[in-house]
Amino acid sequence: MNNNDYKQKERLINNTINSKIIYTVKEVSKILQTNIDYVYSLRKSGLLTFIKIGQYKIRHESLIRFLEMYDGFDLTDPFNIKKLNDK
Repeated sequence: MNNNDYKQKERLINNTINSKIIYTVKEVSKILQTNIDYVYSLRKSGLLTFIKIGQYKIRHESLIRFLEMYDGFDLTDPFNIKKLNDK
């Protein structure tokens, strides 16, 4: 991916994030670029906090807090979080 593609993708993600107050699990999976099952694993582990209004939904502020809190961590296994090494 070249720099222009990266910037375009970043703008798309920012526009998506900034345009909504609440997200479904499917929307979160698209924002995090992962699958729906992984988002459910993040919920079950307590890393992402949801509310249930018919289906699970997360507030914009909660998603941003999650992204800031776990910046620099390996969340491959949400039940076994590791700090990333910068080597």
